[in-house]
Amino acid sequence: MDFRLTPRQARLKADARALTDFIAAYEMQCEENNGLPSDVHAKIRDAVLESGLQAVNMPAEWGGAGLTIAEQVTVQEELGRLTGALWDMVWRPANALRFCTPEQRERFLVPVIRGERRDCYAVTEPGAGSDPQNPATTATKNDRGWVLNGEKWFVTVGDHADFVIVLAAAGPERAPTLFLVDKDTPGIEMTRVPRFMHTFVYEHPEFTFTDVQVSDDAVLGGIGEGYDITRSWFTEERLMIAARTIGAAERALELARDWAVEREQFGAPIASYQLIQGMLADCAVDIAVNRAYTHQVAWEIDQASVEDRKRLHAKAAIAKLSASEASGRVIDRCVQIHGGRGYDRSYAVERLYRELRVDRIWEGTSEIQRLIIANELIKRGTGVLDLPVG
Repeated sequence: MDFRLTPRQARLKADARALTDFIAAYEMQCEENNGLPSDVHAKIRDAVLESGLQAVNMPAEWGGAGLTIAEQVTVQEELGRLTGALWDMVWRPANALRFCTPEQRERFLVPVIRGERRDCYAVTEPGAGSDPQNPATTATKNDRGWVLNGEKWFVTVGDHADFVIVLAAAGPERAPTLFLVDKDTPGIEMTRVPRFMHTFVYEHPEFTFTDVQVSDDAVLGGIGEGYDITRSWFTEERLMIAARTIGAAERALELARDWAVEREQFGAPIASYQLIQGMLADCAVDIAVNRAYTHQVAWEIDQASVEDRKRLHAKAAIAKLSASEASGRVIDRCVQIHGGRGYDRSYAVERLYRELRVDRIWEGTSEIQRLIIANELIKRGTGVLDLPVG
């Protein structure tokens, strides 16, 4: 086994760190103003395009960066260091858009890749957060296409996006189906913008869809394909969450280590005290173990056949569950090491403390990840633990 970064991965890591450092200059502005003005969005968009890291999950022939999953993980780790969720300004179109028809691709996906449009994914509902198989939002067939009715919550980037990927139950069979819907279509209303614990450069608004008429060509990937497409998106996105939380935890540890070395109490640096040393060591263990596993699963996905999909779905669940919870432990220790300063919003550890909490909730809660893992164990045994064989 060779665990070294390839020369290409090393270049991507360096490029992603340079872009991260550029964007990090706007962290406090984002924190203090709950977002960034349009001129800063434009500057960062131009920097992303110049870096070549736009749409890392889309093929180069469509204008994306065309990275493998392992390469994407390398990039996402670096971007995860950013507070204010500024990592999301380095856009990754929803993986579901890979299922666009050629006409849909030109209208929706290619402009997203170029930074001219932005998508958002509307799955969660008031009564359904973790179960995308049974949406209450409906799509009813008529002679002009489909009529959407329902309510969607926590639509990340919904304030900034100009079109929505909507999961709805289509027809009398209630087949889970995705629809591409321009946000200015009559009947769409952004009803509430919740104030969340974290500061996020974008919002997570709630939408209602009231008799929203779309044509037949709004269907993405086919009638009844919505759940499978969404699940495949979850597999990759959960792995990217694992990568970003690892990057965030590493930044927090760097800050806590420097603080412990420089901060003196009782006549000595606090790094000289064993209780602080124990916290630093535990942080390093949490980061190192989860980085190794996340990179392993990313590599496995790149090598996988169709038959491996369910097993890799469970492995991505393990990565998200373990990395998000371990990173939560890391940032908690790092806040503690900073003492009162760790509770000050001008310190990155405080912002990371608030922001990492959601990673145990969105794209499938920790509890849902445990159910996915247990289901794989019960149905197919402990093969989910196996290393791949060459």
